[in-house]
Amino acid sequence: MSLFSSRSHADFEPLVVAHTQVLLRTALRLTRRQEEAEDAVQETFLRAWKYFRGFERGTNARAWLFRILMNVINRSYAGRPAAHNFISIEDTGLDQVLAGPSAPVLSTAEALEALDRLPIEFKPVMLLVLVEEFSYREAAEILEIPIGTVMSRLHRGRRLLRAELAPRTAPKRRNGEVVPHGE
Repeated sequence: MSLFSSRSHADFEPLVVAHTQVLLRTALRLTRRQEEAEDAVQETFLRAWKYFRGFERGTNARAWLFRILMNVINRSYAGRPAAHNFISIEDTGLDQVLAGPSAPVLSTAEALEALDRLPIEFKPVMLLVLVEEFSYREAAEILEIPIGTVMSRLHRGRRLLRAELAPRTAPKRRNGEVVPHGE
């Protein structure tokens, strides 16, 4: 594969346009603060521009940008205590991922709050695989961890999320009978 011969704004701009919103959404979920998420995405694109000469045309630009974003966020939060403020953002996918066919549909806010309560080591894997739909291999490369670790964190994260959501999604019973959701 040929490397870009020069750092061209015309080659780089489509990457920015195509990936800004998805990077911002993920950064916001991880940082839980709009300003910090915007800073992380801006730093991601600055670093991407700096190393754009080495980017190979035809490779997975989305995974490359997510890897830079994860590195930016990891370096920014190293040694800092986790924030405990919850945010409410509009997202149409997460509640569908969390709700099974027989479970009542969760609101986006409920799903995001449950995800926010997970230990920090599970969140990046859960977001990349379940929400952003990266493969296990791609998530492992982005996070720079073994694929087995991705699979283990995803399994344990899902189990914790199910336990967290069980009281909200369990069928309600009245006189031993299941009561339809909403009654």
